[in-house]
Amino acid sequence: MTKKPKRPFDPRITALKRFAISITIFNIFGYTVLGFEQPWLWPLMALAVGYSLEIALEVIGARVEDRQPRFLGDGVRGFVEFLFPAHITSLAVNMLLYANDQPWPVIFGVVVGISGKWLLRAPVRGKLKHYMNPSNLGITAALLAFPWVNVAPPYHFSEDVDTFWDIGIVFVILISGTILNAMLTKRMWLIGAWLSVFALQAVVRGVFFDTAIASALAIMTGIAFVLFTNYMVTDPGTTPMSRNGQIAFGAGVGAAYGLWTGLSVVYGLFFALVTVCAVRGISLWIIHLAEKRRAAERTTARIDATELASKSPPVLEGAKV
Repeated sequence: MTKKPKRPFDPRITALKRFAISITIFNIFGYTVLGFEQPWLWPLMALAVGYSLEIALEVIGARVEDRQPRFLGDGVRGFVEFLFPAHITSLAVNMLLYANDQPWPVIFGVVVGISGKWLLRAPVRGKLKHYMNPSNLGITAALLAFPWVNVAPPYHFSEDVDTFWDIGIVFVILISGTILNAMLTKRMWLIGAWLSVFALQAVVRGVFFDTAIASALAIMTGIAFVLFTNYMVTDPGTTPMSRNGQIAFGAGVGAAYGLWTGLSVVYGLFFALVTVCAVRGISLWIIHLAEKRRAAERTTARIDATELASKSPPVLEGAKV
């Protein structure tokens, strides 16, 4: 009896698994210890919507592309791994949005975030891949569609614990997230550029726009900022892999945050990330179309050269010029 071949190590799947476990644990502690204010049924509702939509869209996509759905063929493990992205998006949208007693903005955010993976795609190394961060897209769309909806306030993440645990939570998230990004997502260049430009824009706004620099920099010590830095802006599926690409992406998010905040737009973190993701997606399409045009021009040039050579009169052997 032959053994089933062992699957090669996939850092992306491992990273998604760690992300999913981390956000699940954080939600459990949030509702039991930290003081999350959303109804405790809402994360279950968000997961039900996210799972159902992810499966439905995959079935439709597989039928259109004439292939087997990705959640089939690898048993229970493959099915669970397929749902990791939907799990992360659903819990993140519910955790970071505060919609009073109305669940519809959360459902809307989950639907937009997961649907965006199919509707907003760009060519990456020969394949169409989504370029908008699903969780961030869903949250941003909900904020725009429902003006009365807010992002969960900072105290929401440590409302029922004392100062010691308040600081401890930041360190735990910071250390675990840094290890995850250093070992699996390999997005430390992105994080470094993001933090550097974020600090720089705080100083620039302080010098030129009389912003309190200490207050602008203090945002970096909050739980929400640490979560955003380690678990959202570093999404391996929607960020570049190369060092220069990571630096440009992270610096772009920092600069966009400074721009949106300078224009007095609230929730600058989410709008900054969605802006840079959109710019990257447009850039990928421009590069793809330019390369396609150049390839077509080279093909046309070769055809013309071949036709010209075939029409040239033959040179007779021994003929004098």
